[in-house]
This record gives sequence, structure tokens and C-alpha cells, in this order.
Amino acid sequence: MRGDIIIVEDHHRAAAARIVDHIADAVVAKPGRYTITVAGESGSGKSETAQAIADAFAERSVVSAIYQQDDYFVYPPKTNDLTRREDIGWVGSGEVHLDLLDSHLQAALDGADEVEKPLVIYEEDRIDHETMDLRDAKVVIAEGTYTSLLQHVDTRVFIARNRLETMEHRRKRGREDFDPFLEEVLTIEHDIIAPHREFANVVITRDYDVEFPES
Repeated sequence: MRGDIIIVEDHHRAAAARIVDHIADAVVAKPGRYTITVAGESGSGKSETAQAIADAFAERSVVSAIYQQDDYFVYPPKTNDLTRREDIGWVGSGEVHLDLLDSHLQAALDGADEVEKPLVIYEEDRIDHETMDLRDAKVVIAEGTYTSLLQHVDTRVFIARNRLETMEHRRKRGREDFDPFLEEVLTIEHDIIAPHREFANVVITRDYDVEFPES
């Protein structure tokens, strides 16, 4: 999303290094591309962790491409907020074209050189399009609240931090005004997203430790 603020800090890089160490052999061994999702609640550090994972792979001379779920929302951010305020039932995975995002993961797995994808222009509250170049990418990462629900995934990362624990991070990103309605939205999202932890191959805890449930 154009206009997004991503602040990658040491704890993101430390977690990413552990994750990449854990899956590096599988990435190399897999013919074609390897796909990863990074999911969790708003402000949990999904964008930063995805970028840190890409950076950790780059240190191994492995190129990554990142899909941001924010680009796949049905409506741009300000319009989406108004839609939620008119109907709180709008909050949930139906706000996002997950089927389109999943098809773009599939395209990457199928060896596509490029994908024409949506691009949210935050300040202008509109959705444009861009061409993502995948030619050199060995790893494709999709990050966003509901990405654990995507199908075409080799490794699912889940960040287990709730709305209270993410408040400071959301302030740093400065994308939203804090009001009672927003807190209601975050509570609904928590109830939807928290159970997605069970889908994860990798869990990042509230303290940014890394666990591997299947190990």
C-alpha cells in the first residue's frame, strides 16, 4: 500500500532470522517458489516481520516478493472505515478479496513472471493497479490479518499479540485515530483472528519469541 509506514526493529529482525534459519533448507529443496504468510491482529507487526523475513533471505542471496493484504481490500481505507461505521457487520474477512490474493499466490507458484495486482493509494483513498515483477523471486510472502486463510501456502506464520499489546505499535504507524468504534472493530477482529493460531507452522509470541508447533 502506497503511503504505509513500516518500521522494522531489532525484534522483527531477530524473529525473522530464526524463521529463515528454520525453513531455509525447505526453501532451497522445493522446486519452484516457496510461499509464506504472516498473519495476526492489527498492529501486531505483520508488515515489519514480512519485510524482515525478506531481508533475512536477501542476506542468503534469496530474492523475495511481498504481497500486502491491505492492497486487496474491497474498499480503500477511508471508505472502508465509513462502510464499517454504517454496518459493523462488514468487519471481517469479507472486507478483503482473499480469493484474488490466493490466485496471485497460485500464479507465483505456477511460475508467473509478473502479476497485475491492486495498489491502495492511502492518502487519496483509492485503489490503483501495479505490476509486481516476480522473475527473480524464489520466496513469495503474503502478509495481512486474514492471510492464514489462504490455501496456496508452504509456511504460515502467526503473530500472537492482541489489540492491547499492539496499541503502541499502531500509534507509531499513525494511520488511525483512536476512538471507541475503532476499539470495537479491533475486538471483533480479535475474536475472528485469534483462532487462526491453530493453522500456524510458526508462532511469534507476544514477546517476539519464535515457536515451531510442529517441531
